[in-house]
Amino acid sequence: MTATHKPLGSLSVSPLSLGGNVFGWTADEAQSFAVLDAYVAGGGNFIDTADVYSAWVPGNKGGESETVIGNWLASRRNRSDVVIATKVGALPDLKGLAPATIKSAVDASLTRLRTDYIDLYYTHYDDESVEVGEFLTALDDLVRAGKVREIAASNISAQRLEESLACSAREGLARYVALQPHYNLVSRDTYEGELADVAARHGLAAVPYYALASGFLTGKYRPGTQVDSARSGGALKYADTDRGRRVLQALDTVAAAHQAEPATVALAWLAAQPTVAAPIASARTMSQLPALLAISDLTLTDAELTLLDEASA
Repeated sequence: MTATHKPLGSLSVSPLSLGGNVFGWTADEAQSFAVLDAYVAGGGNFIDTADVYSAWVPGNKGGESETVIGNWLASRRNRSDVVIATKVGALPDLKGLAPATIKSAVDASLTRLRTDYIDLYYTHYDDESVEVGEFLTALDDLVRAGKVREIAASNISAQRLEESLACSAREGLARYVALQPHYNLVSRDTYEGELADVAARHGLAAVPYYALASGFLTGKYRPGTQVDSARSGGALKYADTDRGRRVLQALDTVAAAHQAEPATVALAWLAAQPTVAAPIASARTMSQLPALLAISDLTLTDAELTLLDEASA
């Protein structure tokens, strides 16, 4: 799979980023370790988490996913073989991008991850109460200290992203090398247009989240079906829309032609889009992983990409 790795700043990442939101939530530590082992065995090296995962679960306070990943890294002794991405700014006790918040949050993440550096550190949500120069200086300090290798942004407007990149260039600060947008076949306007234009203009790699629309694009959520999943509410809202039905039909057509899963096709469509380096998708169980890893072996034809473009328009 190494030949298909893509550059992300100074990093090199596999075609699928494994989402860590389920670790310590719907996947316990043993399940999580099994999924992580299989992901790496399948050629993956890019693991995505956040300090806030999974504070939304009753009884959890955030940091659960990082802790599971940290325990896995320590037990497998493979830290240098994987690219670890985490995020700052959404943890209830450490919200926002004030420099002191970033400084406290990174140390807490490093402790949970049981490592002395984070490969890719995202600002999880923009904090417009803080000047871009302020938080970029704080992030630059982390890079200079060796705590962070590269920085990236998620949930940011095109205008603030442009402003951040201009500030980094002007002041000689660490600059964003990647962007994590909400982007998939049933949610294209959340990235395409102004935001994607900024990414393309400045050479940023896009690492889309909700790549499978909370599971909808796996094809298992269809009108009138019931699926036992913590995420079914998010997925089912697409099932009864015209676009949702058109996209599923197109996914089925392309999947049949390749003897592939709809999820693999949906990820391959994302991977083929300009600027996209690696879509993020999570697997709660081992059985969900093969369809995700198969992205590295599926190249869609121009006609298939057009079919999916038109169905999702």
